[in-house]
Amino acid sequence: MHLESLGPDVVLAGEAVRDAVRVMRTAERDALEHVRAKPDASPVTAADFAVQAYLALQLARHFPDDPLVAEEDASVLRGETASEVRRRVVELVGQMLPGVELEVERVLAWIDRGGGACGRRFWTLDPIDGTKGLLRGGQYVVALALVIDGMVQMGLLGCPRLSVTTAPASPAAPAAAPEHASVTAVEDDAEGGVAIAVRNQGAWWMSLRDSRLMRLSVSAESNPARTRALHSCESRHSDIGELHRVLRALDSHASPILMDGQTKQVLLAAGAAELLMRIPMDPDYREAIWDQAAGSLLIEEAGGRVTDLDGLPLDFTTGRHLLRNTGLIASNGLLHDAVLDMARQRNIR
Repeated sequence: MHLESLGPDVVLAGEAVRDAVRVMRTAERDALEHVRAKPDASPVTAADFAVQAYLALQLARHFPDDPLVAEEDASVLRGETASEVRRRVVELVGQMLPGVELEVERVLAWIDRGGGACGRRFWTLDPIDGTKGLLRGGQYVVALALVIDGMVQMGLLGCPRLSVTTAPASPAAPAAAPEHASVTAVEDDAEGGVAIAVRNQGAWWMSLRDSRLMRLSVSAESNPARTRALHSCESRHSDIGELHRVLRALDSHASPILMDGQTKQVLLAAGAAELLMRIPMDPDYREAIWDQAAGSLLIEEAGGRVTDLDGLPLDFTTGRHLLRNTGLIASNGLLHDAVLDMARQRNIR
């Protein structure tokens, strides 16, 4: 099966994200030297801005009526103190648009296109989801999703540091059992690719080499004691101590796999883990839509289940944040009710 089988809109979005991943694979080292601090003190690199500018332009070309709701804006790039980062942003965008003469203000305007409104139909983008992962030499993704009438219809996660291969079914499986995807997170020499989900059309992996697709499927594990959980490397993002307590209550003794960005959702969709929980440290914290849209659809289309801590589906009708949802439980589906029950027993929310 090839990318074209998923339709022309998926082809346009998939090729744009793949182009951004290719550039990121060559720009990672450079990103360490061009970092700015946002008003909330979180880091943002020249790569974040360049990817947002490029994808904003591509979406404007192919979907001119669709708003873009993205994480970044160009405010920290304006002014003399940002001149070097600004210069590098333009250079990186130029790598994705060879032969195009770029003006600084045009590039900044493309970035600011991410300030669009959440309407009936819009795209949402996190140009580098897991910036700290990028800076520490770990995992990160380019996350893009299309939302229509409050439901994610297409999700793409560009993964510069993941490799996904096809492994044969186990000897114990029936002879007619299909091959399954095997995912590996590596820091160097990863194949790289894009995880793609389209509502009612499945979850897929496309390498950087070609447009062939490999189906992603969640784990078939149904024993809570064998739960493999994922968690962010950043302790402030979620209460890892509470996650440990949940796992112990499930009789699982495996340590959580620590990883940045929605790379975690790709691993879960590919069957490399069974559980991802986001347990807010602050009860008033609400997730940004670009941090969950693409990954949630990927897991669901791979056969898994995604809810908040109360068991409610994620509601993408409330603007830039999931105001009606608290936290996250993403699973292979088979273990979801057990985890929800444990969250309710422990009054986690």
